[in-house]
Amino acid sequence: MVEHAGAASSGGLGAGALAADGFARRWADAVGSAVVGDQAALRDALARLTGELRAALLCEPYQATAVHGVGRALVEQGFVSAASLERSLAFLGEHLPSHVGLPVERTHRLMAVLGGVAAGFSDALRDRTLDQQELTKSAAFNTIREAETALRASEAKFRAVFRTSAVAIALTGMDSEILDFNDALLTMLDYTSDEVADLCAYDLIHPDDRAGLAEIAELLRAGVREHVRTELRLVRSDGETIEVLIAGSLVRDEAGEPAYFMTMIESLDELRALQSQLLRQSLNDVQTGLANRAQFLGWLEGAVGMKGPDSLALVVFDVDGFRVVNDAFGHELGNRILNVVAGHLRTVFGGIGQLARIGPDEFGLLIRDPADIPTVVRLVEEAVDLLAEPVWVGDHGIGVTASVGIVVHPARGADAAELLRCVDVTLRWAKDDGKAQWALYDKARDQRNRQQLVLAASISGGLEQGEFRVDYEPVHSLEDRSLIAVEARLCWDHPEHGPLDPRSLASLSASTGMAVRLGRWAMEQACRHAGAWHAEFGPLAPVLTMDLTARQCQEPELVAEVRRILRESGLPATMLRFELGEQLPALINEDQAEELAILAEHGVRFVLDQVGGGNIAVDKLRQIPLHGVKFQGSPLYGLVEGADRVDESAAVALLTWSRTLGIPLYAAGVGTAFEAGRLLELGVTGAQGPLFGKALLTADEVRRLLGKS
Repeated sequence: MVEHAGAASSGGLGAGALAADGFARRWADAVGSAVVGDQAALRDALARLTGELRAALLCEPYQATAVHGVGRALVEQGFVSAASLERSLAFLGEHLPSHVGLPVERTHRLMAVLGGVAAGFSDALRDRTLDQQELTKSAAFNTIREAETALRASEAKFRAVFRTSAVAIALTGMDSEILDFNDALLTMLDYTSDEVADLCAYDLIHPDDRAGLAEIAELLRAGVREHVRTELRLVRSDGETIEVLIAGSLVRDEAGEPAYFMTMIESLDELRALQSQLLRQSLNDVQTGLANRAQFLGWLEGAVGMKGPDSLALVVFDVDGFRVVNDAFGHELGNRILNVVAGHLRTVFGGIGQLARIGPDEFGLLIRDPADIPTVVRLVEEAVDLLAEPVWVGDHGIGVTASVGIVVHPARGADAAELLRCVDVTLRWAKDDGKAQWALYDKARDQRNRQQLVLAASISGGLEQGEFRVDYEPVHSLEDRSLIAVEARLCWDHPEHGPLDPRSLASLSASTGMAVRLGRWAMEQACRHAGAWHAEFGPLAPVLTMDLTARQCQEPELVAEVRRILRESGLPATMLRFELGEQLPALINEDQAEELAILAEHGVRFVLDQVGGGNIAVDKLRQIPLHGVKFQGSPLYGLVEGADRVDESAAVALLTWSRTLGIPLYAAGVGTAFEAGRLLELGVTGAQGPLFGKALLTADEVRRLLGKS
């Protein structure tokens, strides 16, 4: 089984062994003091069992025998208390799916595995009890024989064991008469001693089981079997039936002739009740009492089946800022908040939908055949309002908000995994839009986002396939229209979608970790081109300008990386100019601003790109070395021919104030000679835009342009 589990894993053997060992340690810690013994040996055994559980979850066909074997192995390792099994099933139910990478569509396999482990545990515990009972029985036999030939005190000891045993024991003659019994049998069947004395063994057996018991007695009498174990039904004094497990043996006299039967009896109700309780606990959240994620997934799988409802509403509540509560007040208060949230959700949705805690701070709701979308939204808003009510802890009124994703969809034939993906996407929309609100699933929006996500995820492959290139937008002097700089623009020649502007994927590439790698590649390419132009054309070569993002500024090796690229490309530092977005000063800290100052000391220039013309805190401007300001967008709208006088006044005032900084001013998006003239009058020295011809040039086109000048 372990070999199969290893085959199912995507990692190497060493990595899988380490993962299993770590999981086993956590398992042993979860069980804690419920199992006493050598902890190192226990962890080794649990690591082996983890591999068998992995195989049972992932391999086909399902190995029920192996899963039962795991439950039996737990008993062999000392898991003999209810607490040890309870903690194990709770731990496995919560952590095993993520450890093995269990797909959502195989969640039913998890429930089967947990039930199989519990069943194997129950069987092994029963066998262990019966083995112990067999030892007791053997001791009783020896005591009787010794009593017949030796001291009367030995018989007294046997009688003490017989009478005080917690296991019911009965001695019956060869004609089914009851010869003796202990108090445990009276307690089990609710009879008095006198009542049992007037009965025969078959009077205590359910009528439908008497024939089978007679066959077993014959097997023992004939010597075919030494002892038997079987399940049957006894009848209590009130007529109620009780299921029991019996272990029966035939005692022979000194001549070898059958003397009497000894039967040890154990009720199965307690074992089965324990098994049911453990199964319930494995499907419920201990903290809130709600169903857990495994049970919720089972509900969802059932709802999308052919016998499910016509439609369903899937709702997920995510508590906003729950980590803040935990960090500020501790986990005890955090758990209290979770219970309050669960209570509010019960108040609103009790009797309407099925609630579960499906994550550390996430709650799921499944409504079958909702009346309509407005009704679902109204209930969600009612719940959100309740959650906002503060929970008072001393002088602190602690309130939480929730972001909510809502999916209403036809149920029959739907895909449970796809519905979960849709509700997760919708929940992210609610959080991205400002939290503390709900969002309704929009298929068109989802498709657009998925296309963007696919593109962002394929950036790495596109880079490896050579689909990216760096083009350049010329920057001209407004005074004599000469080429003074080129701005590097990264372009993606996507084989399916054509040319793409990677800046539209900036936030997504940042989330995948590709933004820094892509920015480094663009810087290397652009500096290599600019270094070649400088080597060939000397003073006529243009300054290279390119964007530097806040994410790139957060790289600890920014200075070393830029200096390496300049050194390898042969481009002087004074020929490189980074453009900083107007929001960047507020996004970087003092250490990162100091990194920019170090680059400035080496000759690199920095230009602030004012897209919106908004105010930037003066203290932030003072932290960053600035060698220019570039205006585009709304700051230039007032300079077009026939512009509104208010817009014109604002643009003139902004440019006039900027001249007081004593650094060069640049403009982007210049479209007419009239705009260029106004900009020149207001002190702008360089510009780019449609006025100057083709928007983007390849590296070869820039070289040819320089060769003509």
